[in-house]
Amino acid sequence: MSLDYRYCDKMIDDFEKVVKNPIKTKSKVFYTGVDLGTACVVIAVLDEEFKPVAGAYKYADVVRDGMVVDYVGAVQIVKELKEKIEKQLETELIYAAAAIPPGTDELDSGAIRNVVMAAGFELSNVLDEPTAANELLKMTNGAVVDIGGGTTGISVLKDKKVVYVTDEPTGGTHFSLVVAGAYSKSFEEAEKYKRDVKNHKELLVVLKPVVEKVSSIILRAVKGHDIDEIALVGGTSCLSGIEEIVEKYTKIKTTKPKNPMFVTPLGIALSCKQEEM
Repeated sequence: MSLDYRYCDKMIDDFEKVVKNPIKTKSKVFYTGVDLGTACVVIAVLDEEFKPVAGAYKYADVVRDGMVVDYVGAVQIVKELKEKIEKQLETELIYAAAAIPPGTDELDSGAIRNVVMAAGFELSNVLDEPTAANELLKMTNGAVVDIGGGTTGISVLKDKKVVYVTDEPTGGTHFSLVVAGAYSKSFEEAEKYKRDVKNHKELLVVLKPVVEKVSSIILRAVKGHDIDEIALVGGTSCLSGIEEIVEKYTKIKTTKPKNPMFVTPLGIALSCKQEEM
C-alpha cells in the first residue's frame, strides 16, 4: 500500500502559511525543531496540539557534509531565528529537539547539540534526520531517504521500527557542482539555478548520473531488507522528477511529499520533549 501523504502535506501547508503569518496562541507549551542543514537552517514551532504556529529559515553555509564548519555563524543564525519567532509569538521558546545525519554523532563531537544550546535552547532530544522525518511520514515498511545538501541519510523501517540507518557523502552540494560545471556558473549561481523549478526539467537530464549515484546508495542500504517503498525528503528531493529516476533505478516504488524540504524540521519538532535530555 502506498504511503498516505495527507497528514504530512497538510502539516507542510500549514507550516508554510505560519512562516509568513505566525499564529499567536495561548498554548501552554511549544514544541520546537531545529534543523541545521548544509544549505538551510530551519526552525519549526508547534503548539500543544502539535499544530504549526511559527517557523523561520535561512539559507546558510555553516554546515558541510553533516559537520558544523562555522560554529559561531551557526549559533548566530539559530539565535537570530529563535529571537525572530519569539518576538512574533510574544513568548520564550525554551526546549528544542535537533537532528544529525546518521552515524555522524561521534565524528561531530556533539557540535550540533552545542550550537542549539549556545543559541539559548534547552536540548530535549537528538535523533537522526531520516528517523525524525518519519515522525511526520508515518511509514511502516520502507526506506526514508533524506537527501540533504552534503549527505544522503537513510532509515530502513520494518513494522514502524528503524532496523538500519546509514549516511553517505552525496547530496545537493554534488548536484550544484555538476550544474556549475555544465553551465559554467559559480557554485552560488548553480545553487540558485538549481532551486528554480523552471529549470528542473532540463536539469534532470544533466543531473541524472548523480541521481543514479544516490539511487545506488539507496539500493546498497536496503539490500537484505524486504521494503515496500522509498520516501524521498530533504531539500535536494525538491528536484522535479527525481523520484521517477530513483524508482526506475531501484525498481522500488518511490514517492515524495509536496514540499520535501520541511519534512525533517517538522519531524524534529514532533520529537521535541518538554524536559532537558
